[in-house]
Amino acid sequence: MTAFTLAALERIVADRAAADPASSYTAKLIAGGPARAAKKLGEEAVEAVIAAVEGDRAALVAESADVLYHLLVVLRGADVPLDAVLAELERRTAQSGLAEKAARGAGGAS
Repeated sequence: MTAFTLAALERIVADRAAADPASSYTAKLIAGGPARAAKKLGEEAVEAVIAAVEGDRAALVAESADVLYHLLVVLRGADVPLDAVLAELERRTAQSGLAEKAARGAGGAS
């Protein structure tokens, strides 16, 4: 198992977001506004889904890395810390997934 963490990636994203957009892809995504970063996240998510459906393990690993990176860029652009997402996951895992989904009701996310 690797020692690399999402918290470490979040710090890298934060550092790169503060750089000049001419020299940093991360800064360029954030400078493009929320729609640009979110669109890229969506593209990467679709590519991960395709890899999963096709059973392409190597592509799924690579695309999943892209999804996680782009998600952290979107969160950074929206000033949402990873800890907020982790706290929500912790809250949700305090009960079974089916019970949690039922508690959200028909208006909740899937």
